[in-house]
Amino acid sequence: MHSTIYLLPFIATRAVSFVHPGALHTDTDFQRINTHLSNGEDPWNATWTLLSTSVYAQSSYQPTPQEIVYRGDNGKDTQNYQHLYQDAAAAYQLAVRWKISNDTNYADASVNILSSWAATLTEISGSSDMYLASGIYGYQVANAAELMSDYSGWDSANKTATAAMLTNIFASMNAAFLEEHNGNDNYHYYANWDQCNIASLMAIGIFTDNQTMYDYAVNYAKTGPSNGALPVFAIHNFTEEGSGKVMTQGQEAGRDQGHATLDIVLLGVLAQQAYNQGDDLFAAYSNEILNSAEYVAKYNVGYEVPYTFYEAYNGNQTVISNSSRFDIRPGFELVSAHYGQLKSLNSSWTDKYRDMVNANSSGGVEGGGGNYGTQSGGFDGLGFASLLYRIS
Repeated sequence: MHSTIYLLPFIATRAVSFVHPGALHTDTDFQRINTHLSNGEDPWNATWTLLSTSVYAQSSYQPTPQEIVYRGDNGKDTQNYQHLYQDAAAAYQLAVRWKISNDTNYADASVNILSSWAATLTEISGSSDMYLASGIYGYQVANAAELMSDYSGWDSANKTATAAMLTNIFASMNAAFLEEHNGNDNYHYYANWDQCNIASLMAIGIFTDNQTMYDYAVNYAKTGPSNGALPVFAIHNFTEEGSGKVMTQGQEAGRDQGHATLDIVLLGVLAQQAYNQGDDLFAAYSNEILNSAEYVAKYNVGYEVPYTFYEAYNGNQTVISNSSRFDIRPGFELVSAHYGQLKSLNSSWTDKYRDMVNANSSGGVEGGGGNYGTQSGGFDGLGFASLLYRIS
């Protein structure tokens, strides 16, 4: 259904060369990473050790592909989406191990996961939560595939089948959600629903060399009409006393901090993917992603922040929510690395939250899927950013 309605605008592509690999990571990134590892430096070495011991990063890993993935209680089908988020994490972690070590055992294990799902999956269903699955796991599977895109051992037919699966199932649902929001208005769903589906469309567009799909995702992030798009996501800007830095209250601050922090993680993902293709969403709207991260991070390391009234679709939110405050959410390493290290901007609160997360993680560094519990929230970010994004 979705492919008939929503993929037609994405068929035509322009002859523009994408950087490959070029979603979350480039070959230049891996050169930097290997230099740090060769020098035995931390936190890169400690994070590499953590990744190498992950149960999802072993060449013996076997996938459990499903014909239909269900996420959300629809009253009749048993949820089984854990198989997809576990296998997506494994495909990605194995791909990273291959890119760093050049050991093709990891490459073979990664493409086996991707090819197995491509040969099996026909649909993602469930409640409206199925659109969280299409977004979060779409960007994750696409990033694993993008890392494996130059692996000569990946059978071309299986690689094509993986591209078809990502396009016909994931991207179709991504576009359907962003265009129609499951039959609701643009403000019915909180920001993370948009953000994960934008990130997925963008990553799939890169992997499949679909410029039209990629451009749609970038433009939606810049000018889209709903809560996850940057101009709508920003509820209010404050100037921090003393530092003079701008801090932005995001759309989910009054909901709970688990989702407020997730927004930053997903914004970092979509901005990093665009940045690696030459589009600087990090800089958009006067560094809105940094300003939003600083606001969330400051509150979640224990300081108070100002708040302005927000009228959500499900009720008025008059105060910032302290629900899930101080929870550990990996993913701020990426934001810190880009703004604080690459661009030398003031990311002090983002850095403090990053440090709090790492202090409460195995080895004192950011882990990934499998290091933060077995539930889906522990797999929302691909992780291991202390290895993959930290510059110095």
